[in-house]
Amino acid sequence: MQSQNRLFDDFVKMMNGAAGTFAGMTREAQESARERMREWVGGMDFVSRDEFEAVKAMAATAREEVEAMRNRLAALEAAAGRSSASSASPSDRKNGPTTGVETPEE
Repeated sequence: MQSQNRLFDDFVKMMNGAAGTFAGMTREAQESARERMREWVGGMDFVSRDEFEAVKAMAATAREEVEAMRNRLAALEAAAGRSSASSASPSDRKNGPTTGVETPEE
């Protein structure tokens, strides 16, 4: 239904135009804010999720390798300790284990 009052029709057209203008301004402001946020975040040296996951997997692998090497070293030290104890002379065995500190003999 159309109004007979021309003043009311002009007011409605003006308000529709203003609403469209405000909607356009809102879209432009949102896009501008998004672009500024992208620039700000882009300059902060963040890593992507893929890069993070790759480094995380590498660190887990390195931890596993270190643990395996620790176990291997402990086994080698234990084997070396047993072989040095069995090859020691009887006089060394009765003196007991060494403390690593040398004392002057009197």
